[in-house]
Amino acid sequence: MTNMPEAKLAREAEICYATVAMVTDYDCWHPNHDNVTVDAIVKVLLANADKARALVKSVAPRVQGDGAACQCGCRSALQYAILTAPEAAIRPCWKSCPL
Repeated sequence: MTNMPEAKLAREAEICYATVAMVTDYDCWHPNHDNVTVDAIVKVLLANADKARALVKSVAPRVQGDGAACQCGCRSALQYAILTAPEAAIRPCWKSCPL
């Protein structure tokens, strides 16, 4: 799984974006790890959800309203964006080609 759609949408909205990835199990790729059960995965998943909530509660107040929090350019990503007027866009062949 990738975060490309989310990252692209966040960039277009000029929102700073970070991924938080938490592992639930290793059995699918780790040769020295035993098989896991659904119960074990759910247990880790619920613990990860608690950790994610704690992370958001900790980080959100630190960046809220802090203009210096993001120095990466996300908040001005579209400053020099160029938009093509619809009438100037190249029309796809399937719209103009006879069937």
